[in-house]
Formats: sequence, structure tokens, C-alpha cells
Amino acid sequence: MDEEELLDKARKAVSERADLPGMSLIEHLEELRRRLIHAVVYLIAGFCVAYGFHEKIYRLMQAPITFALKKHNLPTKLVIHNPVDGFNMYLKISFMAGCIIAAPFILYQAWLFISPGLYKNEKKYVMPFMLATVSLFLGGAYFGYRWVFPGSLDFLFTYSHDFQPLIEVSEYTDLFLTVILGLGIAFELPIFVLFLSLFGIVSPKFLWKNIRFAVLIVFIIAAIITPTPDPLTMCVFALPLLALYVISIGVSFMVHPATRRRRKEIEESRG
Repeated sequence: MDEEELLDKARKAVSERADLPGMSLIEHLEELRRRLIHAVVYLIAGFCVAYGFHEKIYRLMQAPITFALKKHNLPTKLVIHNPVDGFNMYLKISFMAGCIIAAPFILYQAWLFISPGLYKNEKKYVMPFMLATVSLFLGGAYFGYRWVFPGSLDFLFTYSHDFQPLIEVSEYTDLFLTVILGLGIAFELPIFVLFLSLFGIVSPKFLWKNIRFAVLIVFIIAAIITPTPDPLTMCVFALPLLALYVISIGVSFMVHPATRRRRKEIEESRG
């Protein structure tokens, strides 16, 4: 499927909604501004809440490396090279935690913005959509925190017995956030496919036909976010993403316009 065909599908999906009550361009921009302001307010509120617990968040973040260092009889204290490193680290993790706290409210604002372009029977999926989005992100983050990240640290420290580790807190924070947030975002693949399929941009046939390219892309992503160079850890990253891609094909089949039209025709024939 070339770019022109994808554009044709997108235009067709938009034209199918042409009979819905619409808004002018100014009204769309005003609505977008309102939703962005609300999202920023929620983000600031989430940051303030998270900063109130920044020490507890840091201890939670530090737990995997502390466990790995103790297991290999290495010093567990992380170091800083600049007096502001500690403060910057607390700000960074508070901001990231604030984003996670505010995510359901921001997603709801996004839904309110796009909902005027949906059919009435499609709007009932707002709660399942939000629940699935948040659950997938938290599931990916937990998968990384509970299994992938500790396993990677344990593997890396097996080669550190001849060295004195001097682990800088800012570098560890960046590594932690890359792995945890990377997996959390990667687990949102079914939601991304849902939106593309909902508007007819991709189809289950297209996804299945190009599954070999999806496997290649998944392993490239796994190689980028995997903190260790060993193939085993990369496969641990990649296998859940491949499973999610297969699930995404099923999601695409359920929400694709062609499938929904057939389902509607069957319901009308039975009625």
C-alpha cells in the first residue's frame, strides 16, 4: 500500500463523517486551545502531587540497582558530580511521575476534542479506551521495572567484579526512564493501531501482510531501548511487542470501517 492509497483511505474516512454536526475552523481552534489549557493545568497539578513524594519515588526508582549491587557485593551509593544534580534528578522524576498521574485526565481532554467527529455509538467507548490506554502503559512500565530492568542490571554487573563502580545518579535516572517509559509507550501499540484502523488508514489485511516488516521494526526498537547487548534480553523486550502486534491485528479487524459496516448490515437484516 503506497502513500496515495493511505491518503485516499483517510479522505474517505473523513467524508463518511461529513453528515455529522461540524464546527468551523475557528471553533476547532478554540476547542483545541481549551483542551490544551486544561491538559497543561492537569500536568502542573500532577507534577505538584508527585514532587510531594519525590523521595519515595526516588527510593522506588533506586530499588532495582540497589538490589543488583547488593547481589554482587558492590557499593550501593550513587554519586553526583555537581551540587545541582540531585535537585535536577528530583525535578525530572517528579515531572515524569506527574505525567503518569495526569495521563488519564489528559487523555480525556484528547477524547473530548475528537469526540465531535465520531458517531454516537462510537462515543460509548471512551471509558474502555481510557482504561485500556492507561492499563497498557502501566503494564509495559511494570514489565520493565519488575523483570527486564533488574535482569539487565544483573547481567551487566556480572562483568563488574574487576572494577569499582562509580554510578552517577543522573545517568542512572536517564537509563531507568529510557527503559521504563520506552516499554510503557511501546505497549500502547494496540491503541495506535485502533486509531489508524478506526479511520480506515490501515486494515487487518495490511497489518497481516506486512507482519515480517513489523518483526524487523520490533527487533530494531528492542535493540535501541535494551540496556544490554545480549540477544536474550533483546528477545525478552521483543516478544511482548510481537504479541501486542498480533493483538493489534484483532483490534484492527474489530474497529475497521468495513467490518463495522458488515456488522451493521447483519444487524439491520436481522431487525
